[in-house]
Amino acid sequence: MNHLLSIEELSKDQIEKIVDLACVLKKDRKSSPQVLTGQQWALIFTKSSTRTRVSFEVGIRELGGQVMFLSGADIQLGRGEPIKDTARVLGRMIHGAVIRTFAQQDVVDFAKLSGIPTINALTDDEHPCQILADLQTIQERLGGWAGKRVCFLGDGDCNVARSWIWASARLGFELVIGAPKAFQPQESFMRNVPAGTIRVVDDPAEAVKGCDVLYTDVWVSMGKEAESADRIEILKPWQINDALLKHAKPNAIVMHCLPAYRGKEITDEVMEANADVIFDQAENRLHAQKAVIVQITRKA
Repeated sequence: MNHLLSIEELSKDQIEKIVDLACVLKKDRKSSPQVLTGQQWALIFTKSSTRTRVSFEVGIRELGGQVMFLSGADIQLGRGEPIKDTARVLGRMIHGAVIRTFAQQDVVDFAKLSGIPTINALTDDEHPCQILADLQTIQERLGGWAGKRVCFLGDGDCNVARSWIWASARLGFELVIGAPKAFQPQESFMRNVPAGTIRVVDDPAEAVKGCDVLYTDVWVSMGKEAESADRIEILKPWQINDALLKHAKPNAIVMHCLPAYRGKEITDEVMEANADVIFDQAENRLHAQKAVIVQITRKA
Protein backbone atom coordinates (compact mmCIF):
# COMPACT_ATOMS: atom_id res chain seq x y z
CA MET A 1 0.00 0.00 0.00
CA ASN A 2 1.81 3.10 -1.27
CA HIS A 3 -1.12 5.55 -1.26
CA LEU A 4 -4.74 5.89 -0.18
CA LEU A 5 -6.61 7.19 -3.21
CA SER A 6 -9.97 5.44 -2.85
CA ILE A 7 -11.84 2.63 -1.12
CA GLU A 8 -12.25 1.12 -4.58
CA GLU A 9 -8.52 0.42 -4.78
CA LEU A 10 -8.31 -1.25 -1.36
CA SER A 11 -8.67 -4.98 -0.78
CA LYS A 12 -10.73 -6.57 1.97
CA ASP A 13 -7.54 -7.46 3.81
CA GLN A 14 -6.17 -3.90 3.60
CA ILE A 15 -9.40 -2.38 4.93
CA GLU A 16 -9.54 -4.82 7.83
CA LYS A 17 -5.89 -4.20 8.74
CA ILE A 18 -6.42 -0.43 8.77
CA VAL A 19 -9.51 -0.68 10.99
CA ASP A 20 -7.86 -3.14 13.38
CA LEU A 21 -4.76 -0.94 13.66
CA ALA A 22 -6.91 2.16 14.19
CA CYS A 23 -8.54 0.47 17.18
CA VAL A 24 -5.12 -0.37 18.62
CA LEU A 25 -3.78 3.16 18.12
CA LYS A 26 -6.86 4.62 19.77
CA LYS A 27 -6.26 2.65 22.97
CA ASP A 28 -2.84 4.21 23.57
CA ARG A 29 -2.19 7.48 21.76
CA LYS A 30 0.95 8.12 23.81
CA SER A 31 2.61 5.06 22.27
CA SER A 32 2.02 5.97 18.62
CA PRO A 33 4.79 4.50 16.43
CA GLN A 34 7.19 7.24 15.34
CA VAL A 35 7.12 6.23 11.69
CA LEU A 36 7.34 9.82 10.43
CA THR A 37 10.37 10.97 12.40
CA GLY A 38 12.35 13.43 10.30
CA GLN A 39 9.58 13.72 7.70
CA GLN A 40 7.70 16.78 6.49
CA TRP A 41 4.17 16.26 5.16
CA ALA A 42 1.94 18.77 3.41
CA LEU A 43 -1.82 19.21 3.63
CA ILE A 44 -2.95 20.61 0.28
CA PHE A 45 -6.57 21.74 0.65
CA THR A 46 -8.66 23.55 -1.94
CA LYS A 47 -11.83 22.70 0.01
CA SER A 48 -12.57 23.94 3.52
CA SER A 49 -12.31 21.55 6.45
CA THR A 50 -12.52 21.18 10.22
CA ARG A 51 -12.25 17.48 11.12
CA THR A 52 -10.01 16.50 8.21
CA ARG A 53 -7.48 19.24 8.76
CA VAL A 54 -7.27 18.93 12.54
CA SER A 55 -7.16 15.12 12.56
CA PHE A 56 -4.38 14.96 9.96
CA GLU A 57 -2.30 17.71 11.56
CA VAL A 58 -2.56 16.09 14.99
CA GLY A 59 -2.06 12.59 13.60
CA ILE A 60 1.06 13.40 11.60
CA ARG A 61 2.61 15.07 14.65
CA GLU A 62 1.71 12.14 16.91
CA LEU A 63 3.50 9.84 14.43
CA GLY A 64 6.64 11.95 14.76
CA GLY A 65 6.36 14.06 11.61
CA GLN A 66 6.07 17.75 10.87
CA VAL A 67 3.21 19.19 8.84
CA MET A 68 2.49 22.29 6.78
CA PHE A 69 -0.95 23.43 5.66
CA LEU A 70 -1.27 24.77 2.11
CA SER A 71 -4.61 26.18 1.00
CA GLY A 72 -5.46 26.93 -2.61
CA ALA A 73 -4.78 30.60 -1.87
CA ASP A 74 -1.30 29.81 -0.50
CA ILE A 75 0.16 28.05 -3.52
CA GLN A 76 0.20 28.46 -7.28
CA LEU A 77 -2.53 25.85 -7.81
CA GLY A 78 -4.92 28.65 -6.88
CA ARG A 79 -3.62 30.66 -9.83
CA GLY A 80 -3.88 27.87 -12.34
CA GLU A 81 -0.61 25.96 -12.08
CA PRO A 82 -1.22 22.38 -13.30
CA ILE A 83 -1.28 19.69 -10.64
CA LYS A 84 1.43 17.82 -12.54
CA ASP A 85 3.86 20.70 -12.04
CA THR A 86 2.98 21.15 -8.38
CA ALA A 87 3.44 17.41 -7.84
CA ARG A 88 6.91 17.37 -9.40
CA VAL A 89 8.06 20.30 -7.28
CA LEU A 90 6.67 19.13 -3.95
CA GLY A 91 7.82 15.56 -4.55
CA ARG A 92 11.41 16.82 -4.31
CA MET A 93 10.86 18.65 -1.03
CA ILE A 94 8.36 16.80 1.16
CA HIS A 95 7.83 13.20 2.20
CA GLY A 96 4.05 12.83 1.88
CA ALA A 97 0.91 14.71 0.88
CA VAL A 98 -2.69 14.79 2.02
CA ILE A 99 -4.97 16.32 -0.61
CA ARG A 100 -8.55 17.59 -0.25
CA THR A 101 -9.84 18.88 -3.54
CA PHE A 102 -12.50 18.60 -6.25
CA ALA A 103 -11.22 16.29 -9.00
CA GLN A 104 -10.24 12.70 -8.19
CA GLN A 105 -7.86 12.75 -11.16
CA ASP A 106 -5.83 15.50 -9.49
CA VAL A 107 -5.09 13.19 -6.55
CA VAL A 108 -4.29 10.29 -8.88
CA ASP A 109 -1.96 12.46 -10.97
CA PHE A 110 -0.24 13.89 -7.90
CA ALA A 111 0.47 10.42 -6.54
CA LYS A 112 1.87 9.27 -9.88
CA LEU A 113 4.07 12.29 -10.61
CA SER A 114 5.25 13.28 -7.15
CA GLY A 115 6.67 9.88 -6.21
CA ILE A 116 5.63 10.35 -2.58
CA PRO A 117 2.85 8.79 -0.46
CA THR A 118 -0.43 10.52 -1.25
CA ILE A 119 -3.70 10.38 0.69
CA ASN A 120 -7.10 11.38 -0.63
CA ALA A 121 -8.67 13.51 2.12
CA LEU A 122 -11.82 14.03 0.00
CA THR A 123 -12.64 14.54 -3.65
CA ASP A 124 -15.93 14.81 -5.49
CA ASP A 125 -15.66 11.09 -6.26
CA GLU A 126 -14.75 9.54 -2.91
CA HIS A 127 -14.09 10.18 0.78
CA PRO A 128 -12.07 7.12 1.81
CA CYS A 129 -10.76 8.44 5.14
CA GLN A 130 -14.29 9.07 6.37
CA ILE A 131 -15.51 5.57 5.58
CA LEU A 132 -12.49 3.94 7.27
CA ALA A 133 -13.29 5.90 10.44
CA ASP A 134 -16.95 4.91 10.10
CA LEU A 135 -16.04 1.25 9.81
CA GLN A 136 -13.94 1.60 12.94
CA THR A 137 -16.96 3.10 14.71
CA ILE A 138 -19.19 0.20 13.60
CA GLN A 139 -16.53 -2.24 14.80
CA GLU A 140 -16.52 -0.57 18.22
CA ARG A 141 -20.28 -0.21 18.53
CA LEU A 142 -21.62 -3.36 16.86
CA GLY A 143 -18.66 -5.71 16.99
CA GLY A 144 -18.13 -5.53 13.23
CA TRP A 145 -20.07 -5.28 9.99
CA ALA A 146 -20.51 -8.96 9.12
CA GLY A 147 -24.21 -9.71 8.83
CA LYS A 148 -25.14 -6.07 9.39
CA ARG A 149 -27.33 -3.89 7.18
CA VAL A 150 -26.25 -0.27 6.64
CA CYS A 151 -28.56 2.32 5.11
CA PHE A 152 -27.25 5.52 3.56
CA LEU A 153 -30.02 8.11 3.25
CA GLY A 154 -30.18 11.25 1.12
CA ASP A 155 -27.90 12.05 -1.80
CA GLY A 156 -26.92 8.55 -2.89
CA ASP A 157 -24.68 9.88 -5.65
CA CYS A 158 -22.30 11.85 -3.41
CA ASN A 159 -18.67 11.01 -2.59
CA VAL A 160 -19.47 9.48 0.83
CA ALA A 161 -22.16 7.23 -0.64
CA ARG A 162 -19.79 6.05 -3.36
CA SER A 163 -17.14 5.14 -0.80
CA TRP A 164 -19.78 3.24 1.18
CA ILE A 165 -20.74 1.36 -1.97
CA TRP A 166 -17.14 0.26 -2.49
CA ALA A 167 -16.80 -0.68 1.18
CA SER A 168 -19.86 -2.92 0.88
CA ALA A 169 -18.52 -4.49 -2.30
CA ARG A 170 -15.15 -5.22 -0.70
CA LEU A 171 -16.33 -6.35 2.76
CA GLY A 172 -19.61 -8.08 1.88
CA PHE A 173 -22.05 -6.39 4.27
CA GLU A 174 -25.46 -5.33 3.00
CA LEU A 175 -25.81 -1.68 1.99
CA VAL A 176 -29.08 0.04 1.17
CA ILE A 177 -28.88 3.37 -0.66
CA GLY A 178 -32.12 5.19 0.19
CA ALA A 179 -32.59 8.11 -2.16
CA PRO A 180 -35.11 9.73 -4.48
CA LYS A 181 -34.58 8.80 -8.11
CA ALA A 182 -32.85 12.09 -8.95
CA PHE A 183 -30.20 11.38 -6.31
CA GLN A 184 -29.53 7.69 -6.84
CA PRO A 185 -26.09 6.41 -7.92
CA GLN A 186 -25.53 6.77 -11.63
CA GLU A 187 -25.80 3.65 -13.75
CA SER A 188 -22.37 4.37 -15.26
CA PHE A 189 -20.90 4.14 -11.76
CA MET A 190 -22.86 1.10 -10.62
CA ARG A 191 -21.85 -0.88 -13.72
CA ASN A 192 -18.31 -1.04 -12.27
CA VAL A 193 -19.46 -2.27 -8.84
CA PRO A 194 -19.75 -6.02 -8.20
CA ALA A 195 -23.37 -7.07 -7.76
CA GLY A 196 -24.75 -8.76 -4.69
CA THR A 197 -24.52 -6.57 -1.58
CA ILE A 198 -26.07 -3.25 -2.61
CA ARG A 199 -29.71 -2.26 -3.05
CA VAL A 200 -31.09 1.11 -4.15
CA VAL A 201 -34.50 1.99 -2.69
CA ASP A 202 -36.68 5.05 -3.38
CA ASP A 203 -38.95 4.81 -0.32
CA PRO A 204 -37.55 6.06 3.04
CA ALA A 205 -39.45 3.64 5.30
CA GLU A 206 -38.58 0.67 3.10
CA ALA A 207 -34.94 1.76 2.93
CA VAL A 208 -34.40 1.71 6.70
CA LYS A 209 -36.41 -1.46 7.37
CA GLY A 210 -34.28 -3.95 9.30
CA CYS A 211 -31.21 -1.70 9.26
CA ASP A 212 -28.55 -1.78 11.97
CA VAL A 213 -27.01 1.53 10.92
CA LEU A 214 -28.70 4.65 9.54
CA TYR A 215 -26.24 7.02 7.93
CA THR A 216 -26.71 10.48 6.48
CA ASP A 217 -24.64 13.34 5.12
CA VAL A 218 -25.27 16.96 4.23
CA TRP A 219 -27.73 17.46 1.39
CA VAL A 220 -25.77 20.33 -0.16
CA SER A 221 -22.14 19.33 -0.64
CA MET A 222 -19.37 21.80 -1.40
CA GLY A 223 -19.74 22.98 -4.98
CA LYS A 224 -23.51 22.32 -5.01
CA GLU A 225 -24.60 25.54 -3.31
CA ALA A 226 -26.43 26.83 -6.38
CA GLU A 227 -28.75 23.79 -6.15
CA SER A 228 -29.44 24.28 -2.45
CA ALA A 229 -33.17 25.14 -2.53
CA ASP A 230 -34.07 22.37 -4.98
CA ARG A 231 -32.02 19.77 -3.13
CA ILE A 232 -33.56 20.56 0.25
CA GLU A 233 -37.09 20.39 -1.16
CA ILE A 234 -36.58 17.04 -2.92
CA LEU A 235 -34.73 15.43 -0.02
CA LYS A 236 -37.11 16.49 2.79
CA PRO A 237 -38.77 13.04 3.05
CA TRP A 238 -35.35 11.49 3.63
CA GLN A 239 -34.65 13.30 6.90
CA ILE A 240 -33.64 11.04 9.78
CA ASN A 241 -36.26 11.75 12.44
CA ASP A 242 -38.12 9.85 15.15
CA ALA A 243 -40.87 8.79 12.75
CA LEU A 244 -38.40 7.25 10.30
CA LEU A 245 -36.44 5.52 13.07
CA LYS A 246 -39.53 3.50 13.98
CA HIS A 247 -39.06 1.53 10.75
CA ALA A 248 -35.45 0.54 11.57
CA LYS A 249 -34.26 -2.01 14.12
CA PRO A 250 -35.02 -0.88 17.69
CA ASN A 251 -31.32 -0.75 18.58
CA ALA A 252 -30.14 0.80 15.31
CA ILE A 253 -27.39 3.40 15.56
CA VAL A 254 -27.44 6.69 13.67
CA MET A 255 -24.27 8.05 12.09
CA HIS A 256 -23.42 11.39 10.46
CA CYS A 257 -20.04 12.34 9.02
CA LEU A 258 -20.53 16.02 9.93
CA PRO A 259 -20.97 18.92 9.62
CA ALA A 260 -24.65 18.39 10.44
CA TYR A 261 -27.41 20.79 9.43
CA ARG A 262 -29.98 20.11 12.09
CA GLY A 263 -33.53 20.36 10.86
CA LYS A 264 -32.51 19.31 7.35
CA GLU A 265 -30.94 15.86 6.91
CA ILE A 266 -31.34 15.07 10.62
CA THR A 267 -33.43 16.50 13.45
CA ASP A 268 -31.84 18.06 16.49
CA GLU A 269 -33.50 15.43 18.69
CA VAL A 270 -32.08 12.47 16.78
CA MET A 271 -28.69 14.14 16.52
CA GLU A 272 -28.47 14.62 20.27
CA ALA A 273 -29.79 11.15 21.04
CA ASN A 274 -26.97 9.67 18.93
CA ALA A 275 -24.28 12.22 19.78
CA ASP A 276 -22.00 9.65 21.43
CA VAL A 277 -21.82 7.60 18.24
CA ILE A 278 -21.54 10.59 15.91
CA PHE A 279 -18.72 12.21 17.85
CA ASP A 280 -16.95 8.86 18.15
CA GLN A 281 -17.01 8.93 14.35
CA ALA A 282 -15.40 12.35 14.37
CA GLU A 283 -12.69 11.28 16.82
CA ASN A 284 -12.02 8.12 14.85
CA ARG A 285 -10.90 10.16 11.87
CA LEU A 286 -7.70 10.76 13.83
CA HIS A 287 -7.06 7.10 14.61
CA ALA A 288 -8.07 5.71 11.22
CA GLN A 289 -5.89 8.22 9.38
CA LYS A 290 -2.92 7.45 11.60
CA ALA A 291 -3.47 3.77 10.77
CA VAL A 292 -3.48 4.61 7.06
CA ILE A 293 -0.17 6.45 7.36
CA VAL A 294 1.40 3.62 9.33
CA GLN A 295 0.28 1.08 6.74
CA ILE A 296 1.66 3.25 3.95
CA THR A 297 5.05 3.55 5.64
CA ARG A 298 5.07 -0.21 6.09
CA LYS A 299 3.73 -0.72 2.54
CA ALA A 300 1.24 -3.16 4.03
